[in-house]
Amino acid sequence: MSQLQALKAKALQNPEVKQAYDELGDEFELINTLLSMRVEAKLTQQQVADRMGTRKSNISRLEKGKSNPTLSTLLNYAKACGCQLNFSYQTKKIGLDCLH
Repeated sequence: MSQLQALKAKALQNPEVKQAYDELGDEFELINTLLSMRVEAKLTQQQVADRMGTRKSNISRLEKGKSNPTLSTLLNYAKACGCQLNFSYQTKKIGLDCLH
């Protein structure tokens, strides 16, 4: 387990943190994936920014969930970290009553 994963597991033991995480689960999962890519590549935000041709502040905002990145940005971030971004989906059952 990486240090990041251990920190996440510890934080999720707090019921308030767990509830907030669950409410923003997809966003947090994306942020966690981005951070894991960079940390595992042993890169700083500045190094990723340099590889992407952008500013460190843009990488910081991306990793904090303070931006709405395009698919192209996400793919370029992964490439800068020496990774390939893959997508999958999972069908969620929702109540059809909410559609009326």
